Amino acid sequence: MNMKEEYLNIPKEEFEFYQREGVIHDKKLETKPVGYFRDAMGRFARNKSSVVAAVIILFLILFAIFVPILFSNNYTNSLTDTTYLQYSRLLPKCDALAWTGWDGCKDVTVSSDIYNSYLAIGVETGMSPITEVYRADYEDSSSNSSSTFYDIRLDSYTQTGMIYLTLTESEYKAIQKYQNETGVQVIYPAIDTSELRLESLKNNANIWYKCSNKGMPRLNKDGEFENIYKTSGNDGDYDSLRIEGDDGSYRYALVSGTSSAMAFKVRVFSYTYFQYRYGFEPSFLFGTNAYGQDILTRLASGARFSLVFAVCIALINMFIGVVYGAIEGYYGGVVDLVMERIADILVDVPFIVVASLFQLHLARRVGVVPSLLFAFVLTGWIGMASTVRMQFYRYKNQEYILAARTLGAGDLRLMFRHIFPNAIGTIITSCVLMIPSVVYSESNLTYLGIVNLDSSTRTSIGSMLSAGQSLLSTYPHVVLFPAVFISLLMITFNLFGNGLRDAFNPSLRGTED
Repeated sequence: MNMKEEYLNIPKEEFEFYQREGVIHDKKLETKPVGYFRDAMGRFARNKSSVVAAVIILFLILFAIFVPILFSNNYTNSLTDTTYLQYSRLLPKCDALAWTGWDGCKDVTVSSDIYNSYLAIGVETGMSPITEVYRADYEDSSSNSSSTFYDIRLDSYTQTGMIYLTLTESEYKAIQKYQNETGVQVIYPAIDTSELRLESLKNNANIWYKCSNKGMPRLNKDGEFENIYKTSGNDGDYDSLRIEGDDGSYRYALVSGTSSAMAFKVRVFSYTYFQYRYGFEPSFLFGTNAYGQDILTRLASGARFSLVFAVCIALINMFIGVVYGAIEGYYGGVVDLVMERIADILVDVPFIVVASLFQLHLARRVGVVPSLLFAFVLTGWIGMASTVRMQFYRYKNQEYILAARTLGAGDLRLMFRHIFPNAIGTIITSCVLMIPSVVYSESNLTYLGIVNLDSSTRTSIGSMLSAGQSLLSTYPHVVLFPAVFISLLMITFNLFGNGLRDAFNPSLRGTED
């Protein structure tokens, strides 16, 4: 008896129903359905480099949004205020990181006359620009002069010392009131310039002591500076914070000029004058540029402009490119042929030529920013249109499209309801990658001087790089922070875009498992 006959002779009593009661039905799915975007975001989250890039991009965006808001009331960026030049090229300073060298100081070698002038600032104000002396009183072998030199660490925030300001009577009295209320000395005694024999020293607000014919300080027998303050004047004594002398007497901070003219030329300490004017002591995390503007707020406002400008360009180019490419890819034939030839003509026009011509002619009528926007839009949509056209050619003959057409769907419904969603992943990726491309191109144009976006209220990253180019060897911090920002922006956006491209690619679904 073979195996087949053995199974045929099984008694029916051996059989029993698997489920005798109830209704047989399929079991309910235990897991939730995964949609297209959720599946894409899951794959994106597994790409660690792209996730880190996304976090850095979020930080850069928050930096660009909130820093100008938080710091705009403390220190404005106007170029019309000439006193800002007294705070130019200040080095980065952070009290919490002062131990790392981020203290607003630099190591310099100075001659003896400059060294003495820095010492005099410290003696008069109590805030010495010299924070440390490494090597003192030696001859420089590379110099033919007999001057001695000092290796010191110099505080860039106090090295300016005194400056001359011309104030109205109300401004002068306001500072006097501030001094009496806070005890912070802003105005210092006027100088009797008749004691100075060198004309070059008479306009130097830091020379408050007796000097020799060569400009060197004439010290008394105790090795101290001797002041040449004015003790009386025709303009009278105004109520002022008094400076106690060594003999216990007091001398008023007199002004030079006449009170009848209602204008007073005074000596003010640039450090405390800043404190009086803005309500806080000068301390700039990223330092200041050649115009005395805070690099932190300028960089944030420039980054905000560059990012907003790039996003607007990307959205406009995406809209034009999607519509243009959809028409090309869906209809094909003669329509596609004609539209492709138009795109070929535009894409062969050099972008830098278009941008230069627009700045020379169109900018006079519509402004610098709109003309630059037109230059980017003129040819920027062509790459997006090509991408969309390729996706439409890929999907328009699929079975579900033919079925939808059979059921009576119109062209617009087929294009944007059935075909377009399949291409949205590629479109989003292209749009995201367009943002760093626009920022980079805009920075190149402003850096080369083809486009000028720098003003008292507006700047861009490229403008900051261009303005700091001449200071690269002496004050590299002016260029360093914009360069780091744009480098981070380029790297992270490219990693982020690559992650989106892989996440939205349906052909990669399941390959990570």
